[in-house]
Amino acid sequence: MKKKLSSFVILLSTLFLTSCGSSDAESMSSTAGTDELPYIGILQLTSHPALDAISEGIIDELADAGYVDGETATIDLQNAQGDQSNMQTITERFITNKADVMVGIATPAAQALANATTEIPIILGAITDPVAANLVDSLETPGRNITGVSDQIPIDQQFELMLQLVPDLETVGLLYSSSEANSLSSAEEAEKIAHALGLSTISKTVNSANDLAQVAESLAKDVDAIWVPTDNTIATSTQTLIAATDARGIPVFPSVDTMVTEGGLATVGLNQYAIGTQTGQVTVDILEGADPATYPIQFPNEIETILNQEKASQLNITIPEDLQADIE
Repeated sequence: MKKKLSSFVILLSTLFLTSCGSSDAESMSSTAGTDELPYIGILQLTSHPALDAISEGIIDELADAGYVDGETATIDLQNAQGDQSNMQTITERFITNKADVMVGIATPAAQALANATTEIPIILGAITDPVAANLVDSLETPGRNITGVSDQIPIDQQFELMLQLVPDLETVGLLYSSSEANSLSSAEEAEKIAHALGLSTISKTVNSANDLAQVAESLAKDVDAIWVPTDNTIATSTQTLIAATDARGIPVFPSVDTMVTEGGLATVGLNQYAIGTQTGQVTVDILEGADPATYPIQFPNEIETILNQEKASQLNITIPEDLQADIE
C-alpha cells in the first residue's frame, strides 16, 4: 500500500513539474517575440554618451508613436560592448526571436545585422556613409532591406569654426580609428577641406582605445589643434584623449556634442538624441508598412554649434562675441 501511495505521489509531482516547465517555456517564447506584439531588436555597438543618447531617442520616439516596451511592443535593446562576437550573438538572438525590425546603432553594428539577413528590415542609426560601408546601393534608393539615418557631419563648418577660435592655426591633427569605415571617409573629406583652406594636416590612427593615449600624445606635439570625426573607439575614451591634449595645451574639435561636454573645445555637430528620435521615426514608418528598399536615407534635422567656455579659458582661447550664445 505504501509503495502504491509513493508511486502515486511521484506521478503527481512529475505531472506538476512538467506542467510548470511547459508554462515557463511558453512564457519565454512569448517574450521572445512569438506573441502578437511587434518585436524591435536594437543593437548598440558600445557604451558612450553619444550612442547612449541615440538609444534613448529611439526608445522615446517609439513610445511617442505608441510602441511602448512591455505594453504594445517588445523592445530588445542589447549592447555589444564593442565586441564582434557579441554582435553576432545578439544578431542571432534577434533573428531567432523573429524580429519585425532591427536597428543598428553605429556602422559595425549595422554591418553585423546586414551580414545576417536580407529579409528582416534593418534601420541604420548614426551611419556616416552607408554607401561606403556597403549597406545600401544609394542614398536615394537603398535597394535592399536597409534604410535609416546618416550622421554625416558638416566638416566644412567645423573647420571654419576652428579658424575662428584658433586664428593662427597652421597644422591640424586628424585622429581616428583605423577599424571604422565611417571615420576613414570623414577623415579623407576633412583632409581635402583643410588643404583647401591652406592648412597642413597630420593623420594618426588608433587600432583600439588602448592605443589612444600614446598616439594622442605623439600627435599633440606636432599640431596646433586636433580634429576627431564621429568615431566610436575614440568616443569611448574621450577623457584619455583630453588628458593627453591638455598636457600640451592643444584644443580638440570633436564632431559630436557629447565630446565637447567631456572636454573638447567646440564643434558644429549633431545632437545625438535628435539623431535617435529621427531613427525612431524611420523605424515606425517601416513597422507600419514603408519599404526600406525605396525609403531614402535620412540626414540630421538638427545641427548646432557648441562651445566649452571652461575649456576655452583653460587653454587661453577667446571666444568671439558672435559665438557667445553657443557656449555650453
